[in-house]
Amino acid sequence: MSDSDSVDESKIPSREECENRCQKFAEITGTDSALAMFYLQDRDWELDRSVNAYFEETGENIGSAPLKKKIKIDGLSFSGRSDVNNSSSSTSSVIKTEWKPDVTNPQPNRIKLMSWNIDGLCEKAKVKRTQTVCDIINKENPHAVFLQEVVSETLEVLTTKCPTYHIIEAANQEYFTAVMLKVGVAEMTESKVIPFTSSLMLRTLQKIECTIKGVRFLLMTSHLESTKDHATERKQQLKIALQHMVSANSDQTVIFGGDLNLRDKELQELKGLPEGVSDMWQVTGSRKEAEFTWDMTRNTNLEWAGRFKPRCRFDRIYTRHCKPKSVIVPQYFELVGLEKIPSCGLFPSDHWGLLAHFDKIEK
Repeated sequence: MSDSDSVDESKIPSREECENRCQKFAEITGTDSALAMFYLQDRDWELDRSVNAYFEETGENIGSAPLKKKIKIDGLSFSGRSDVNNSSSSTSSVIKTEWKPDVTNPQPNRIKLMSWNIDGLCEKAKVKRTQTVCDIINKENPHAVFLQEVVSETLEVLTTKCPTYHIIEAANQEYFTAVMLKVGVAEMTESKVIPFTSSLMLRTLQKIECTIKGVRFLLMTSHLESTKDHATERKQQLKIALQHMVSANSDQTVIFGGDLNLRDKELQELKGLPEGVSDMWQVTGSRKEAEFTWDMTRNTNLEWAGRFKPRCRFDRIYTRHCKPKSVIVPQYFELVGLEKIPSCGLFPSDHWGLLAHFDKIEK
């Protein structure tokens, strides 16, 4: 990173103040912390500039829409949207043979899934970064987690810091994928690892059959072949994974996610996604602030020479619904891990994590 592109750390408020401003932004605009982070980081954490920029760019005039409500914060009165369904943590109901909703939970039918390349190959503050990943997992409380670039050292941290999860790792080399299932809510029935036989990086496809809140899932994760030079192998791996999605049992809801290292052009060369397979980011509105998952303009964990800094949507989540009709509905898609760790000045990973929200359809 050149000096002209470096961030003036002295202008960044404390972590507590950053969280406070994110919360205020979200309340004023009726949005969420991910969008708040997106606007505040680019405007030196100045709340008024960020709020004004949001309303200017979205075309909303403060207080003019019919679904506006007044919000008073620190003696100032703003108008925010009242029609946005913000997400909250999900249930801790126990699943045995039949799931029953927890009537005390405000979102008893919510199912959450996270996917994250946690950068275990980077030695810089590796344990601290992984501990923060665990803190975020425990806070968000997803029912299933897809992890890529797990190593033995970070697996130990995950096991210790996330005791309410069952971890199934596909350990076949120095680094590997892993799936975490919420104990008492997600019940695994089968686990498989499919090697990509032509991979030069020993990449695999990890498959987990399980039941979450009475819904039968086939969960799949992978870390597809890396770098631009290995596009041909990566596309072949993606084709195999998508074939597994479309050929899965019709009574299973299939979710495939991970660090796919994918470029849009490569997907176009494969004629796009198969019929019946959808991109979670797209079906939830293609929100700009949740688009780039490997973003060198915002994430400073890696040094990048030159003024041009790449922004890529390497990490994705795909869904294939069961037949004859869907049993879950995609609700929301967001990024996590957007804050630096104060003690080391790094983000938890060079990738943002993905968090997908679904609602189970009531019969």
